Amino acid sequence: MQKTIFKTAKPFLKWAGGKTQLLEEIRKSLPENFDQKETFIEPFVGSGAVLFWMLNKFPNIKKAVINDFNTDLIITYKAIKNDVAKVVTQLKKWEQEYHQFKTDADVRKVYYYEKRALFNSRLEDKVTKAALFIYLNRTCFNGLYRVNKSNGFNVPIGSYKTPMICDEENLYAVSEVLQKVEILNGDFEETTQHVKGQTFFYFDPPYKPLSDSSSFNSYAKVGFDDPEQIRLRDYCTKLHNEGHSWLLSNSDVKGWIEDGDFFDNLYDDYSISRVLARRAINSKSEGRGKLNELLIKNY
Repeated sequence: MQKTIFKTAKPFLKWAGGKTQLLEEIRKSLPENFDQKETFIEPFVGSGAVLFWMLNKFPNIKKAVINDFNTDLIITYKAIKNDVAKVVTQLKKWEQEYHQFKTDADVRKVYYYEKRALFNSRLEDKVTKAALFIYLNRTCFNGLYRVNKSNGFNVPIGSYKTPMICDEENLYAVSEVLQKVEILNGDFEETTQHVKGQTFFYFDPPYKPLSDSSSFNSYAKVGFDDPEQIRLRDYCTKLHNEGHSWLLSNSDVKGWIEDGDFFDNLYDDYSISRVLARRAINSKSEGRGKLNELLIKNY
């Protein structure tokens, strides 16, 4: 039986490029007629910061569709939606065990790498897989999600003493709001078939890197290079021509790479704003800081 929820749903993962700190800028960038939108589609959902904010704040959204090509991430969303009690039970058990080892770094390390190996064994049990995904996210180095060429999660253990592995209240709140969300695992263009009525798209694709070492595109086995960025622009143009509103985020590469006008040229038919954002997750802590990001819209 579903618990009675009083808490507002928020992201249940740490995530590179998470949009919690940009929500106010996103709010200011919404179209004037946003209160008439009935469907919200997010083709690169990531941690879901914008999704949960939208569903909590805008009751006019009757239907939401999320997608991501990271299969492990989508398995986790579906498990929380459909089997949250089982996910919570598993996480609470692992949290208790992990905290018991806080004074023994060697035992804790063995425990972490056993869980990582279990995650990479490609389990058939989707609930256990989802719980492992959250467990690793909460205990790995800097909350990164990175895979190797074999699609194996390869982030080492983090240094957190008593991390919150199971935020039970939030997981139940997330499960509740996900009941009106359709969850997809495929290419971003496949979301077109779910357009219904007044539809608004928010795109948060893997960012174009500012340098060779700053890319987070390894969060899925499939890369997201310049041809993919161009294909996304073409898809946005298609949506524009069909009369749909969209807002898109990406990195501001101006001044960082040789082709610094890449996005200014790519989206020269649309409105481009530069907003200050704090990069909260980076494999090198000295690389964290405030940088410009782009908000691009077709209205």
